[in-house]
Amino acid sequence: MNTNQISLPHPRTRRRLRTVGAASATAAMLLAALAGAASPSAADTSPDPWVYSWGPNASGELGNGSTVALQTPGPVQGLARQDVKQLAAGGNGATGPFAVALLKNGTLKSWGDNAQGQLGDGTVKARSFPAAVVGLSGVQSLAVGCNHALVLKNGRVWAWGRNDSGQLGDGSTSAKDIGSGKPVAVQGLDKVKAIAAGCHFSMALRQDGTVWTWGSNDKGQLGIGGTTNRSTPQQVPGLTEVLTLAPGSSHAAVLTAGRTVKAWGLNDKGQLGNDTILDSGTPVDVKHLEGVEKLVAGSSHHVAVLSDGSVKGWGRNTEYELADGTTVNRTTPVPIEGLNNVRDIAAGNLHTVAVREDQSVIGWGYNGYGQLGDGTTTSAVKPVTVIPAGSGVNRVAAGCTGNGSFAY
Repeated sequence: MNTNQISLPHPRTRRRLRTVGAASATAAMLLAALAGAASPSAADTSPDPWVYSWGPNASGELGNGSTVALQTPGPVQGLARQDVKQLAAGGNGATGPFAVALLKNGTLKSWGDNAQGQLGDGTVKARSFPAAVVGLSGVQSLAVGCNHALVLKNGRVWAWGRNDSGQLGDGSTSAKDIGSGKPVAVQGLDKVKAIAAGCHFSMALRQDGTVWTWGSNDKGQLGIGGTTNRSTPQQVPGLTEVLTLAPGSSHAAVLTAGRTVKAWGLNDKGQLGNDTILDSGTPVDVKHLEGVEKLVAGSSHHVAVLSDGSVKGWGRNTEYELADGTTVNRTTPVPIEGLNNVRDIAAGNLHTVAVREDQSVIGWGYNGYGQLGDGTTTSAVKPVTVIPAGSGVNRVAAGCTGNGSFAY
């Protein structure tokens, strides 16, 4: 990842930062001192190489060493973006927010709430700064849910955190909310090439293109029929040649090799995209959608980037999640006007963020926690600019049921 062209935040952003009050100023000074103590590698000559975060921060989920919320992007403590391969955010609304970063050397760092052991450090103590996840190296990819996390290593899956619905996939469930504070092996699953996590359930994509799910199934989100929870992986019937997994809070979708989308689970807001609001315990076709290149899910909405560069969304829209100028839920995909040249995109609980090819970051939807990063708490009907072009940012992250945002 090239960070040589990273620029400082736009002057307007700097003016906003100067107005957040004495508490924020103190936090900023602390951040500067901490960042100076954790310098980036000698190869990075950028004046601003850090991962950005913004939004609520009561549990330290922004990773900046404080619990002060930010309405504009600020640095995650000592986490250089050139070192990060993947970042994932978890939590369920304002409950249990946390984040995990996979570094390019195959190790992990986590921060935020830890009441369910979701930081993977063997404790239930919250932490406002990134620190190592114990006992894991050589990790290839990462996924997080509301209160649990998954990693992929050598074709096998490891999990930790809350396990009351069997979402850790080790054949057990915890009588209490707390499951495992340290990674455990998911049973009976090998040759895995991708993983994903909904709120209280988990997904895996095997090398043969089949999809496997486990955990909570109260809304049919496992896609196997019925509503019985499963504590070990189960194959979703009728799915082959799957490319991408995109679970939401209590539903899931997949992108197929034919560049079409299938979905299942809760459908009260139209999140299955099949022109109904009826739940389905097995996969159904998302209508009027072809040529999909990238697929992401928020809590109750989906966004798809198409091969022509255009973007469509469907599902919940009461907080402008679909940026179509209305607050009408959409049971089939609708265009998100004026949005093109998208490099990466991520959907949160009630908001969406994206980075364009020019490395500008934009956001839209609900903004009551400052998760759009534009210095306000005003929700956005249409995309607003969070970080200007030439920022050096190439990726964004937002937990599908969370309220924070990240750019790296």
